[in-house]
Amino acid sequence: MTVRTLHHWDEIGLARPSLRTAAGYRLYTASDLERLHRIVVYREIGVGLDGIRAILDDSTADVSGALRAQRTQVAERIDRLRQLSAGLDRMIDAHERGLLLTVEQQAEILGPKWNPDWPAQARQRYGDTKQWQQYAERSASRDPEEWQAIADAMADLERALGDAMDAGVIPGSPESNRLVERHREVFASYFPLTRQMQVCLGRMFEADPAYAAHYNGIRPGLATWFRQIIDASARAHSINPDTATWQ
Repeated sequence: MTVRTLHHWDEIGLARPSLRTAAGYRLYTASDLERLHRIVVYREIGVGLDGIRAILDDSTADVSGALRAQRTQVAERIDRLRQLSAGLDRMIDAHERGLLLTVEQQAEILGPKWNPDWPAQARQRYGDTKQWQQYAERSASRDPEEWQAIADAMADLERALGDAMDAGVIPGSPESNRLVERHREVFASYFPLTRQMQVCLGRMFEADPAYAAHYNGIRPGLATWFRQIIDASARAHSINPDTATWQ
């Protein structure tokens, strides 16, 4: 125990020494020390100072009842700490794995063409970025049903993109611009997407073999058309697609 603690307990009348020297130093008798030991015991199990005072000084105090109440509070804190520990485990897993779904769940929700190695590859590539941190924070709190809703929203968007290209929608038109905005909204489920970042994604959708195969599998040429409508929308917002960077 610190001297400061002893002085505080003296000041509030919880553990006053029976004697003092001529110079004012506190002198604790055997009974004083016994009271201090009891205070420490109750303090260690989490009883507040007012509760300790009642237990020690109030002859009518229900000590067993007070201890049972304290046990209930401790049990609640333990449960809360267990929840926090589980939450920390999920957050750690999300930062390290990205997608907290089993391989079977990934196949069921994201389709048979989904490669379960992609999240690990994404972490290796983007793990030190702010966007990966944002993605992991969202991922840690999501269950399979929420991922299914996100996958459905993305699938609906991709169908709409294919239908629009078939219908001859022109890049820069109001309809294509609405699709670009819809893509930003759906993508925000992963992390906030600026227009410049969207331009960078558009380039990747066209240039990366895996992404290009995915979009061109929906409609031949969709990867390039998708990049074109993103670029056109960016120009409408005074962004040069040729110089846009990930920011």
